[in-house]
Amino acid sequence: MRVPLSWLREYVDLPATETGRDVQAKLISAGLEVETVEQLGAGLTGPLVVGKVLTIEELTEFKKPIRFCTVDVGQANGTGEPQEIICGARNFAAGDKVVVALPGAVLPGDFRIAERKTYGRVSRGMICSGDELGMGDDGTHGIIVLPPELEIGIDATKLLELYDEVLDIAVTPDRGYCLSMRGVARETAIAYGLPLRDPALLDVPAPNSYGYPVRVTDPIGCDRFTARTVVGLDPEARSPIWLRRRLQKVGMRPISLAVDITNYVMIELGQPLHAYDRTRIDGPIGVRRAAEGEKITTLDGAKRVLDSGDLVIIDNRGPIGIAGVMGGADTEIADPVTDPETGIVTGTTEVVIEAAHFDAISIARTARRHKLSSEASKRFERGVDPQAAAAAAQRTVDLLVLLAGGTAEAGVTEIAAPSAPHSITMPANHPDKVAGVAYGREIVVRRLQEVGCDVYGQDELVVTVPSWRPDLYVPNDLAEEVIRLEGYENLPSTLPKPPAGRGLTERQRVHRRVGRALAGAGYVEALNYPFIGEQALDNLGLDADDARRRLVKLVNPLSDEEPALRTTLLPGLLGALRRNDSRGSHDLALFETGLVFRPEGQPGVAPRLPVDRRPTDEEIASVNAVLPGQPRRAAVVLAGAREQAGWWGKGRPSDWADAVEAGRTVAAEAGVELIISADQHAPWHPGRCAAFHVEVDGEKVLVGHAGELHPRVVKAFGLPARSCAMEIDLDRLEKANEGPVKAPRISSFPVATQDVALVVASDVPAAEVEAALTEGAGELLESIRLFDVYTGDQLGEGTKSLAYALKFRAEDRTLTVDEATAARDAAVALASERTGAVLRGA
Repeated sequence: MRVPLSWLREYVDLPATETGRDVQAKLISAGLEVETVEQLGAGLTGPLVVGKVLTIEELTEFKKPIRFCTVDVGQANGTGEPQEIICGARNFAAGDKVVVALPGAVLPGDFRIAERKTYGRVSRGMICSGDELGMGDDGTHGIIVLPPELEIGIDATKLLELYDEVLDIAVTPDRGYCLSMRGVARETAIAYGLPLRDPALLDVPAPNSYGYPVRVTDPIGCDRFTARTVVGLDPEARSPIWLRRRLQKVGMRPISLAVDITNYVMIELGQPLHAYDRTRIDGPIGVRRAAEGEKITTLDGAKRVLDSGDLVIIDNRGPIGIAGVMGGADTEIADPVTDPETGIVTGTTEVVIEAAHFDAISIARTARRHKLSSEASKRFERGVDPQAAAAAAQRTVDLLVLLAGGTAEAGVTEIAAPSAPHSITMPANHPDKVAGVAYGREIVVRRLQEVGCDVYGQDELVVTVPSWRPDLYVPNDLAEEVIRLEGYENLPSTLPKPPAGRGLTERQRVHRRVGRALAGAGYVEALNYPFIGEQALDNLGLDADDARRRLVKLVNPLSDEEPALRTTLLPGLLGALRRNDSRGSHDLALFETGLVFRPEGQPGVAPRLPVDRRPTDEEIASVNAVLPGQPRRAAVVLAGAREQAGWWGKGRPSDWADAVEAGRTVAAEAGVELIISADQHAPWHPGRCAAFHVEVDGEKVLVGHAGELHPRVVKAFGLPARSCAMEIDLDRLEKANEGPVKAPRISSFPVATQDVALVVASDVPAAEVEAALTEGAGELLESIRLFDVYTGDQLGEGTKSLAYALKFRAEDRTLTVDEATAARDAAVALASERTGAVLRGA
């Protein structure tokens, strides 16, 4: 919501010295999010005056049309002589009044006006457009043509209100009343402790039986409908400058007088309105739900198919507007048209004004269903004052009579469903308990009265909330009003005191340790949306029966391309990898920890839980029973260099081994040792994919995969060549944890190192050889490390050499050479028995 300070001062007598920044600070303190204060006219200096175009000479010898004009600016130029100006615009004629920037003026953007020779003539100034003066879009995209009655030579900066300050307020959904000057003025008056001149306090005639006929068949969707009629409008009447400028300052484009007035009143009072050309309405106006498949062409020219949940305005022909969202083209206010033969101007001369109150939820759903957000729908879905409809209609009628020369018909239609004001019972000390501050009854009552509430009672207050505050519904809402008006900054800061013995769960500790470990290993955390689409699963190359293709679909997805919850973390990470690589970051290592969603069994419908009491354990269990499984996972993706080149060495690119090592890092933080074996699993390369297993209750359980991505996957996602990835299930790792990790004992006895090189078939995994050596070496083995892999002609085709360093140590003595050798031989013997390994050189 953009709020011009000059407009705001009409409703609140702010001190003359108060600037937009001062008002911003006050409103922020009161709880409004004032994002910026725009200085209109910044960098603009005169002389900027009103001139009358005397003559126009067309210069045709140039590539584009150029006009040499003489303009009367009165005595503003010091001589009284016509000003000679070159101009390329063509939307004005001789005799028109225009805005002239004389030499010495500076326009926004530090554009300085001076006499200069151009197109073979001397131009002494500039005829200005709205864009050049920073006024915003006026719909013409050309020179400003002023009303003919204006005096020549007067200051145009004051006439056009070019100097002003505009507050840009981000209105939160619970403060819909601040989508109006009336609402912001009320907050400003409270913040400054000044009286408010409420623009809605108008004398409104009582409804009668001879107003325009209206039938409302859905009183829940439309609980109030006011209709007024104005006839005898001048089709040539234009919006005055002050009206157009106010609309431009709040970010709206002037269109025509009748439409501009309805927009102006909507901004002023917060009540959306619509003006119908009465000659285009066929019979009474009605309000009902649309029939499934009905069609309407809206004011934006789009043909829309209606849903049975849409609330529509109708006449005898059918829908003429989508209620609370946008009107129909069939009853649009007609632009004035001049007959070229007679010179008679025709256009809309009779209008019916609609000021209605519609159900917020219904309007919000319709706007989202049709992807049609309008100024009206934004207000209705946040809550509009139902009592303001009659005043808004009256204000519109008054302006049409004043500015368009119309006559208000005596008929007043008002249909209202029975309603009663909402009252809340609250202990007088409730805000004190919520804030931890002793406000006292007097302050509580005064603050509630300031926001428009009627308050009765002593220790137990009965608070009747005003019609413009539908967000005040329970005692905590009232407490919030007291607290924010007293100042959030005045609340004391106290640290909470958690009870002893509580803290993070083991699952949470593992999650945090994993994140810290991966960050320490050089990975950068990437947080992605938990949404996915079928295209991402196709890009991963998943089979049709892959469990990851069973998706939990969303009823209201943020994007039609990603309508489901993710079953794997990889698509989001791969998308982040692609974006960063495309922006010049080629050496990447990213990680993410989070939930994936795996539907289990047949989908069910969650029961609706009660809101007037705490749900029972059985009710909560019934909800949990239909929820999908949500295992917590960790995943990494890598591309580019893993070790940078420099004076220390050549560096190296990341490869599948780094992805496997990331899995080991995660498992180590969970206190689990991985069993690693070769595997084939999408989306990894079939020859460079490792499976992770752990032992849970004596059974081997799959927990994840790592390796180099398949080339087809790399191409489908647009990734760097030979990108790698790892994904692992943290919940299964936690189940494999056998308890707190025991700290290793530090022995005072020396270590005995034995190296062994074994020749095995090339398809034998090194992990199997290592497992056999570890088991065969027995308790004396302290550590084992693969330090070399060799293939070559000396070994023969189809074989490889694996060289291991074995460290032996006893806790109670120094090992002899014979003991270490015996342990090594036992390890080699078991490896030979299980894998066919042969000592190299034997």
